[in-house]
Amino acid sequence: MSVNAPAISKRARIKARRNTVQALYEWFMTGKDVSDVIAEFESDEQTLAKTDVEYFKLLLRGTIRHNTELDERIAGLIDRPVDELDAIERAILHIGCYELEHHLELPWRVVVNESIELAKMFGAEQSHKYINSILDKIARELRSTEINNIR
Repeated sequence: MSVNAPAISKRARIKARRNTVQALYEWFMTGKDVSDVIAEFESDEQTLAKTDVEYFKLLLRGTIRHNTELDERIAGLIDRPVDELDAIERAILHIGCYELEHHLELPWRVVVNESIELAKMFGAEQSHKYINSILDKIARELRSTEINNIR
């Protein structure tokens, strides 16, 4: 294994999250079957180039499967109904929330920071602050032991 392998893997995960934001956005807008959304992404070699494709599929399927639960967790922490959230913000919150709850191997700070970066890339000008505040609250609910152990 080369010295650069972990960095490539990290970048591939970042790209998987980016593609998942776009795929979730499409799913929110069209309601297509998840298999059809994945097939569209797989049909374009450039889109998934250098992507951790398995993680992309895992995230997309997981967030869609847990859509209602994720909305319920987010609903109590936002200032409007979930269905009034911008679709990009909702997608990013779903990914972050899903990773916090179902991917305990990922440090909570990594999940929150990656979500902030996604918001800076895809969201409105100040959406990263909104995403940060909501995911910080969710992390404190789901990962309190992890958070308290590093203080």
